[in-house]
Amino acid sequence: MMNSFSLFVVVLLYLALLFLVAHLAEKKKSKLWINNPYIYALSLAVYCTAWTYYGSIGVAATSGLNYLPIYVGPIIVIPAWIFINTRIVRISRVNKISSLADFISLRYGNSRSFCAIITIVCLFAIVPYIGLQIKAISETFHLVTETPMSKNILTDNATFVVILIALFSSYYGTRYVDASEKRLGIISAIALESFLKLFFIIILGLFVIYFVFDGFSDIYEKASHFKDFKEKNTFNGVEGALNWMILCMISATAICILPRQFHTAIVENRQEKHIKTAIWFFPLYLLIFTIFIFPIAWGGRLIFDGQNVNPEFYSILIPQHFNNTLITVLVFLGGLSSSISMIIISAITLSIMLSNNLIIPYGLLGKFKSENESQNTRNITNIRKISIFALVLMAFAFYKYFILKTSLDSVGLISFVVIAQLAPAFFGALFWKRGSYKGAVTGLIAGLIICYFGLIIPQYYFSYNQEFKGALRDLYMAFDFFNIPYLSRIPEIFFWSILINIGLFTIISVSIKGNYRERNFAELYVDIDKYIQNHENAFIWRGTAYVSDIKNILERFLGKKKTEQALRIFNLKYNIDSETETADSRFIKFSENLLAGRIGTASAKILIEGVTKEDKISLKEVLNILEESKENISLNKKLIEKSDELKQLSDELTAANENLIIKDRQKDDFLDSVAHELRTPITAIRSAGEILADDDDIPLEIKKEFLHNIITESDRLSEIINDILYLDKLEHGEIALNVNQNNIIETYKKSLNPLLHLIQQKDIHVCDVNLLQQHLFEYDEPRMIQLFQNILGNALKFTDEQGIIQTKFYEKENHLIITIFNTGKMIPEEDLTLIFNKFYQSRNQNILKPTGSGLGLAICKKIIEAHKGSIQAENTGLGVTFTIVLPHLIQEIKNEVE
Repeated sequence: MMNSFSLFVVVLLYLALLFLVAHLAEKKKSKLWINNPYIYALSLAVYCTAWTYYGSIGVAATSGLNYLPIYVGPIIVIPAWIFINTRIVRISRVNKISSLADFISLRYGNSRSFCAIITIVCLFAIVPYIGLQIKAISETFHLVTETPMSKNILTDNATFVVILIALFSSYYGTRYVDASEKRLGIISAIALESFLKLFFIIILGLFVIYFVFDGFSDIYEKASHFKDFKEKNTFNGVEGALNWMILCMISATAICILPRQFHTAIVENRQEKHIKTAIWFFPLYLLIFTIFIFPIAWGGRLIFDGQNVNPEFYSILIPQHFNNTLITVLVFLGGLSSSISMIIISAITLSIMLSNNLIIPYGLLGKFKSENESQNTRNITNIRKISIFALVLMAFAFYKYFILKTSLDSVGLISFVVIAQLAPAFFGALFWKRGSYKGAVTGLIAGLIICYFGLIIPQYYFSYNQEFKGALRDLYMAFDFFNIPYLSRIPEIFFWSILINIGLFTIISVSIKGNYRERNFAELYVDIDKYIQNHENAFIWRGTAYVSDIKNILERFLGKKKTEQALRIFNLKYNIDSETETADSRFIKFSENLLAGRIGTASAKILIEGVTKEDKISLKEVLNILEESKENISLNKKLIEKSDELKQLSDELTAANENLIIKDRQKDDFLDSVAHELRTPITAIRSAGEILADDDDIPLEIKKEFLHNIITESDRLSEIINDILYLDKLEHGEIALNVNQNNIIETYKKSLNPLLHLIQQKDIHVCDVNLLQQHLFEYDEPRMIQLFQNILGNALKFTDEQGIIQTKFYEKENHLIITIFNTGKMIPEEDLTLIFNKFYQSRNQNILKPTGSGLGLAICKKIIEAHKGSIQAENTGLGVTFTIVLPHLIQEIKNEVE
């Protein structure tokens, strides 16, 4: 057992770690933090709250397979993120969207009232959910310390933990006044928590499976003796399958629409390509979580069979039962991580919605118009800080007075069902142009009424006041008329609420005409890929507006310097004269975007409307303008394509010109090298000839030596000329390869045999390592013999007496690999890429100039390239290794030859 003070110190140290990680991420801003797709993917695991850490285990122990939908639903829908979330990220980026409320309301005409309704819905859904996390922290704290729950708030340790979380959230969550800015510190801390909570559940799972029991099969075998085991681990026919399916739908919807998931997946997304990592990493994360829930749940039932304990806390109770304080504390920290990450992100996202969609537009806009930039920034930041504290306090009160006796699972599911009422408007925004504000609001309110009377009243109010009777109870009982026999209460209410919501949304939307602003944003949302490069041009606005008036508004929120910088960028982008006095639709949209991150899209619209006079436009005009805009975009696209083609052609001409210059320079260098190489043997022949001609008294032996030198140098001269001609033919493709199936080992031996007497003279040890399964490959054997002899001859020249030459043959990834190692002198590192150039000879060679043309390795490279392979040299160990890579099958070479 751990006492309260010790555990509180552990909690403080853990929170200090989060502060440190957040601080380092904000301070350093290195690529490790900023462009890391795994930090992004881990931050999405804020989905796994105390409900999944404790509640799922309780559900698995009492209701069997009903714990799985919470994980299966997201796993099913996440692969579609590559299409859905990519579009949402693009829409949010071009419109400076910072919250779920902004995203939905902007699509339906940027209505202030719709923003407020969505914010209230999120508050109703998420505040109890935050209370659920506080409940988990409090109960597990007292469980670990084996102390009774304190009714006095001031003496409850959970109170101090919650205050610390609120301080952390308010400090790092409000560092940026622009709500659409990326909160690197918070997200890095959340990613660390996601890693730790998974790591700790794995430790607990392994402890239960392999230390408490003798493996998974042992738990399964013993648990199968429970009378309800089979019933709880099957679908129980149509009824169980239908409930399970609807629970999957609820969680699949939640993973897209929960405010905290929208924030981490959309607002905090830095690069679209990170979504590609998330769509496999996050489902894998959830799958690992689910693996350990079953053994912990049924292991707990086996251990505590007949005892009156809460199965939701088996994860704490099991290690505690075996007096393992370390694992008990680690599990507590895992649950704490799950709760903290949810509280932090939810509090930040709700505070942004609360300030931008309720407090500012319905109370403080007038005040902001008269204040300067620094005062407005301070006010916005303070509003959000106060909002975070207010939300956490509301959740704390909810925990103390409404959900003390309710299960984690039921509170979580109710929150999911309530937030799911935003789904028709949310997905309609993405895929349906006819969706209207009136239809979305009517459907949403109808769905909420059903949730209120069907779930919220019986769950929270009746549990608080059991004696309550009257109109509310009568209304609740009236819902029995809609009872569906196969469905339990939560799936039933979800079914009816979503059905009515979608029905009203659809019927009203197709029955009435939406206004021009709704249709404008409908086009921008549904066809985002068409407008992403041209979104300001696609915004339709007609009226009277002056740049100076809008500039004054911008300066009150951005400051004079940032405003001027933004205007300069805008004017450069659209080639507008900075002296222009009147503002067009592009400038209106640009200005609204600048303000949206700070005060929300609805408030930004209201402020800009206050200094402009907009003319109403008919829906028909909007459609005509949008059609023209599409044609302009299509024309611009074609012009861009033509421009790209011309640029590509220009680049190709420039490259060709540079290539000709390089080739001309190479030709000069080549001729210089040829002249130098030819001059050496000619000079030697001429010198020996002159001596023989001028001096008749030379002894016979010396004459023979001079004649031998003449013959040797003549042979060398002939070799250089032949190699030059051969290399030239190889470069111009005049020598066709004769590709056949040959035995590579036999070819190598044919290459080696002529050199054996020279190798034996220097007492060099030659060996080969054959790791091939089969020896038949397709290549031109004479050319390959020439290649081997050039490399072996080179090795022979530079290897000292009693040295080693080792050749290894093996296959890798459908390629034949041949390495030839010698213990000769190493090649300077800067020359490793130059040794295959014509006439290259290493500065690290022996004192006496080795014989040869200096073209051997250049010829090797051309031969191997003709075989579609590669060759390289590297210094390894005590010498040099040449690596030859040949494709296993080179049918394309045969085709080229034919």
